[in-house]
Amino acid sequence: MHRMQITNEVVPSDPARLAQMGEPGPDGPIYMVNLLKFKEHAEYDDGRDTELSGSEAYALYGAGVVPLVAEHGGRIVFSGAVNWLMLGQADDLWDQVAVVEYPNRGALVAMATSDAYQEIAVHRSAGLAGQLNIETTGLFVPA
Repeated sequence: MHRMQITNEVVPSDPARLAQMGEPGPDGPIYMVNLLKFKEHAEYDDGRDTELSGSEAYALYGAGVVPLVAEHGGRIVFSGAVNWLMLGQADDLWDQVAVVEYPNRGALVAMATSDAYQEIAVHRSAGLAGQLNIETTGLFVPA
């Protein structure tokens, strides 16, 4: 059996991936699958004291990002807690899964580089231990 090596990240570390984000991407909508792993305690880059858990800090980010996604033509398709691993093997599971639809990759990039996003992103980095973001396109999308 082949084991995949998985590395959670909070920001992309591969320059080629950063460059690819600037490319047009597939035609039509994209669905970003977000596999989220939270810190036990939030840690803000500015060193502020906080009693927030990583999950609570990320929830502040989530509350701010939902309207930004909508402003850029997107929507939250699904968000939920990870309960258990039914099939396969992993050393550790993610804490939460979210699927976000954007009209195209450009809309995602425009949102993520906006001033409004930068203001709330401090909560994202404070709360996340790491994540995987997987860009997908719909083969079957129920109405």
